[in-house]
Amino acid sequence: MPRLLSRIGAFSARHRIIVSSAWIVILAALTVLTGIAITSPADGGSSSSTPSTAASKALNVLNEEFPSTGSSDAGKSLQLVVQTRDGSDITDAAVASGVNSLLKNAQELPHIASVSDPFDQTRPYVSKDRTTAVSTLTFDTMSDEAATAAYEKAVDLANDAPNDVKVLVGGALVDATQPPFGPGEIVGILVAFLVLLVTFGSLLAAGANLLVAFSGVAVGTLGILGFGAFHPIQDTTLTLANMLGLAVGIDYSLFIVTRFRAELRDGRSVQDAVRRAVGTAGTAVVFAGLTVIIALLGLSVVNIGFITEMGVAGAFGVLIAVLMSLTLLPALLRTLGLRALPKKERVALAAGKPLPEKRRRRSFLTGWGRFTVRRPLLAIFGGIVILGVVAIPMLSMKTASSLPGGLDPASMQRQAYNLVVDKFGGVQSPLIVLAEGRDISRSTAEVVAELDTLESVQTVVPGAVDKAGDIALISVIPTGGPIDEGTKNLVADIRDHEGSVSGVHLEVTGETAIGIDSDAALRQALIEYVILIVGLSLLLLIVLFRSILVPLVATLGYLLSVAASFGGSVAVFQWGWLDGLLPAPQGDPMLSILPIILVGILFGLAMDYQVFLGSRIQEMHRRGLSPKEAITAGFSKSAPVLVAAALIMATVFAGFATSPMTVAASIAFGLFVGVLADAFIVRMILMPALLSLLGSWAWWIPKWLDRILPNLDAEGHSLEQDDDEPMIEERVLTR
Repeated sequence: MPRLLSRIGAFSARHRIIVSSAWIVILAALTVLTGIAITSPADGGSSSSTPSTAASKALNVLNEEFPSTGSSDAGKSLQLVVQTRDGSDITDAAVASGVNSLLKNAQELPHIASVSDPFDQTRPYVSKDRTTAVSTLTFDTMSDEAATAAYEKAVDLANDAPNDVKVLVGGALVDATQPPFGPGEIVGILVAFLVLLVTFGSLLAAGANLLVAFSGVAVGTLGILGFGAFHPIQDTTLTLANMLGLAVGIDYSLFIVTRFRAELRDGRSVQDAVRRAVGTAGTAVVFAGLTVIIALLGLSVVNIGFITEMGVAGAFGVLIAVLMSLTLLPALLRTLGLRALPKKERVALAAGKPLPEKRRRRSFLTGWGRFTVRRPLLAIFGGIVILGVVAIPMLSMKTASSLPGGLDPASMQRQAYNLVVDKFGGVQSPLIVLAEGRDISRSTAEVVAELDTLESVQTVVPGAVDKAGDIALISVIPTGGPIDEGTKNLVADIRDHEGSVSGVHLEVTGETAIGIDSDAALRQALIEYVILIVGLSLLLLIVLFRSILVPLVATLGYLLSVAASFGGSVAVFQWGWLDGLLPAPQGDPMLSILPIILVGILFGLAMDYQVFLGSRIQEMHRRGLSPKEAITAGFSKSAPVLVAAALIMATVFAGFATSPMTVAASIAFGLFVGVLADAFIVRMILMPALLSLLGSWAWWIPKWLDRILPNLDAEGHSLEQDDDEPMIEERVLTR
């Protein structure tokens, strides 16, 4: 592979105009195609889907036998939830008069179709303690702009309610939309640029690095948008792809540019330096990129549409970043030449003088590495304690496939939803039970009585029977909300009693049951995915490092990073520790998709750092250094770039963590914690310390396995055979 990549790099450098023009043509073509696609109507529905579960299968039966229950012809609705402030009887004449006046004013709202009367004796909607009443406001079909205006009028009406009652508006007329990008992302990119500038000491080198990353994001974004015009995608999908594409694009370019500069310092010509940089560092980039891509594509094992979509889009963004690093970057490096180095180094090279060394940073990181090697037990203990403390909140992690009552726990919508749950139970999210059996009408009463005995049941309401008389609808209203433990247990209890009535089979469905089943399916998929990822990690690292213990240690370290990522996410987004700093809503259970996405992405990023650090240490060991000397030397050479790469990726993720979108912010923050934990604790403390304890055993591998494993040549040793020609000294003086 190093030889192939070096040829690609050399070709791109020699024909930089052709390569750059090709990418410009691709970008322009994608822009035109995306513009045409966006103006054309898209076929197909939403990309969201749920796993094939018992509840989803029962829903299919429900839609087939009772098609009217899924009709969406009616307009949207809101709820006016009215509660007396002093706990008095809301049906009292004086209080009820004020409520009726409020409802009369509600009939003047724009596009209003009907206003229900909560005091109607035939269908009252008053709580048992008679402190709360709910009126349903139904609206005609209207545009999103009109719906937004109608909702604002309803909120104004609630705020102008009589002083003796509190009025909350529940529900929503239009889905809330939030910008996927904000100032935080821009700040993160600026900080990343500053890290590049400090690392390289060259404005041009830092700019070239960022230019390649942005070009990759542009191509990836247009490609995904073009696909999204024909197959609808979620905003989070594009955000994830951009976030990953930008982060890995900067890091991959950083690795190659760093190696290019090192080759220039060794006196190689610009063309030869490009060739060797792409052949050596490019090999690590390809390996790391393919690892991320495989992990992201592996999300398809979950078998949920929008998660597969996110994985494919993210993999596409990473693929473009890899291709940009191997083609466009060499073209830019050939153009930059010696200007990729600081001016002092250019002058020194031109004069044939020794290059000035960056003693301070190198000596600090060298001292860091020596400490972990000399005091391995202390380093291991300290690293595990830090990761353990960060991971502790993971033990209380709760997940939910969807959050009822809106995404923001502090919103009026959520307050109204919670108040209805407190006073009326799960009336907003009933369970739908399908009772199947011959001549079901005769058994319905017995089924209702059986269901009414179950724990966490508030009310059981019999419903319609299909035309054949074999299936009956029964609504079960739980005492709690859809994500309460009692409701989850109730779904399980109903299934346990599926055959309790002779000749009748029970199935439970509805939005609440589907959500519970989806959450359980994602938990099971997470276990399977972790097993898949761990196995893949061991296999890839065994092939790369030709060792048994190094892959094992690296994989265990990755799992510690994942645990820290989970713990940090729970502390912030479930416990609300940074509620005043991050704009995304906090205080809810974690979304079910978050753990599995973090596992996949962090796997790729962790392997990235492991390859870069481990290959350097292995290279030093193969040169004949003792195990501890090899660790110190390899750490000293790779740590500066590893620190820069981790800081860049962390700042990019930190910027995206300021997004107001809950899903995007929670993924970005989890990656932020995971990257810091993996780079600075696992790879720069635990790995060298553990390798020091293992000594020569770290690189042991059975002879039979060594014979059958392919040689990936991650260090680019095969390129040494191509260096028989004398180097051409190329001295280019620049201002």
